[in-house]
Amino acid sequence: MANYLILTINPGSTSTKFAVFSGEDIVLLENINHNNEELAVFEKLIDQFDMRKLLILEALNARNIDIIDLDAVVGRGGLLKPIPGGTYKVNQAMINDLYAAEMGEHASNLGALIADAIAQEADCESYIVDPVVVDELNNIARYSGNPLLPRVSIFHALNQKRTARIVSEQIGKEYLNSTIIVAHMGGGISVGLHENGKVIDVNNALDGDGPFTPERSGGIPAGSLVGLCFSGKYDQKQIKKMIKGEGGLVAYLGTNDLREVEDRIEQGDRLAKQVYEAMAYQIAKEIGSLAAVVNGIVDAIALTGGVAHSENFTKLITQRVGFIADVIVMPGENELESLRDGAARVLSGEDLAKEY
Repeated sequence: MANYLILTINPGSTSTKFAVFSGEDIVLLENINHNNEELAVFEKLIDQFDMRKLLILEALNARNIDIIDLDAVVGRGGLLKPIPGGTYKVNQAMINDLYAAEMGEHASNLGALIADAIAQEADCESYIVDPVVVDELNNIARYSGNPLLPRVSIFHALNQKRTARIVSEQIGKEYLNSTIIVAHMGGGISVGLHENGKVIDVNNALDGDGPFTPERSGGIPAGSLVGLCFSGKYDQKQIKKMIKGEGGLVAYLGTNDLREVEDRIEQGDRLAKQVYEAMAYQIAKEIGSLAAVVNGIVDAIALTGGVAHSENFTKLITQRVGFIADVIVMPGENELESLRDGAARVLSGEDLAKEY
């Protein structure tokens, strides 16, 4: 990789992570946490723009990094209209959509906005890479069983795409000519089928589809859910919380921390063991269902995300799906590196930047 100087920005709900890379070397790495009191003064999420931008510029200045030397600034892509994967220039249409927030408000919406503002001062290009709304589904994968409820592609595209590229290289193939199943396992879990550079099928990791996760319910019985909705015991907000935030491990065990669950298993907690194994079981089943889509012809399976740090957990999955293809474990999310790589591919001419 050429020694491009690239600033990458990943805004989260309670933190702003950013880094400056010179080639593959990290020049600056920061993770600034924002407490509730600090954020409470902002009526809307978009109002945090100036505060977060200033913190980034102050950190660069403290390390004597002149933004004029930057070759590119890359932000985490937010909730935009569905788009194919790739690296996108930040343009006015994207900025307008992020300010309007018609697809939803999320801290990642600030990524492109901050990147563009700093890039204008630095006189360089600003980009986003593989936002969560990447949609490359085969048409047949969009059917759910009811035309009012089509399947939607929302997943951990940034880390999934990078992981699939690295795994393809490890097995001696091009990403554009390989079939890889990637399971990203964190607070949310997405399992995607990457065929010839496109994610042709993947569960909606945000909104009640696929395996249950540390804090999300995954796919749950529809009839029973309808019963809860009309029982009079819960409002819409509470039902939404059951699906995202208070589902999965939280619902069964009261925690979203897999390490705590493993400690409880060590102490003989039988329920913790059953739930732990059930989550691995559901991930393995999701991987197996995607293998069937391509007639079982899979080059490799990759396990990634924070949960993949657990050797015991990944072993449970590998035992069930290892017959399909070799399983490669790549723990962590590596989002800042993924943003860097997307920009570097454009700067080097390997990829063309797309227009939103």
